[in-house]
Formats: sequence, C-alpha cells, structure tokens
Amino acid sequence: MKPEPAGPADPACPGLPSAALGGPVSHALARVARLHRIAAGRLLKGLGLYPGQEFLMMCLWDAGAVRQAELIKAVDLDPSTVTKMLQRLEQTGHVRRRPDPDDRRAVLVEATDDSCALHSDVQRAWTDLEDHTLAGLEPAEREELTRLLAKVETNLCREAGGAGDCPGSPG
Repeated sequence: MKPEPAGPADPACPGLPSAALGGPVSHALARVARLHRIAAGRLLKGLGLYPGQEFLMMCLWDAGAVRQAELIKAVDLDPSTVTKMLQRLEQTGHVRRRPDPDDRRAVLVEATDDSCALHSDVQRAWTDLEDHTLAGLEPAEREELTRLLAKVETNLCREAGGAGDCPGSPG
C-alpha cells in the first residue's frame, strides 16, 4: 500500500515527505545544511577553494604544523578525502607536506606563508555567509539559535559516540 502524500499535490515540491513525518526538524536541518553548504561553496569558489578545504586550512592556521593523521582525526573525514584535499591545496601553494623529523613514517602538514592572504579571505567569506544565513534574525534570535544548535550538536555527538569535532572530544 502506497503512503498518502504529506504535502500539496505539486510533485516537484511536496512539502514534508511522508517518510519524514516523524522527523520534521531533522528534515529541516538536512535541507538547511544542504543549502548552507551550497552557499558556502559559492563563496569559496571565488577563493579557489572547494567546500571542506577551508576547514583544513582553519585547523592549520590555528595549530601550525600537525601530523596528517592528527588532521584527519580533527576534521573527522575519510583519510582518502583528506589526502585528496591536501593534494589540491598543495598544488595551489596553500599547504606544504614534509616528513616528520621525529617520525619519518609520519607526514607533517602546515599552511604556507602564501596562504596568509587566503586566511583573511576565508574569514570574510564566513562573515558574509553568516550575514546571509541569519539575515532578518534579531540579535536575541541569533543567540537563541546558536544555543539551540549547540544542544542539538551535543545530542548528535553523544549519538556518534563523541567522535570527530564534537566539543570535548579528544583530538
């Protein structure tokens, strides 16, 4: 038996899908996250970056030289994905990889001096993204949204076993 549609009759935009009736907030979060990533991608494209690369750069700008394995843990991505990102960033001159002098099997990754200009560009892009994302929200609403999203993040981190970039997780 086919489930009844949950939204209007327009099949191109059905509203809340019937399978998501038990999770309207999760559905909204997924839609918002997707649109946020698209908006970030447009801003980053102008800087010559792909979405996600800015997170690697943010880690490197703040931490300095780190082992590639530690960087992979910090961003909680598949090692092959991080390797590909680092290869692209290395080709554009934003990162440098070299053997770790303390452990020749390990690779150190660091932001290059040339990436300093990129730092301010990424900072500006994230400020613009924040402005576009939160346009029309009052300061108190922005604070409340931040507070609520932190609670949601804590719940999801607990569900994920505290992995990755969860507040208070190791790495």
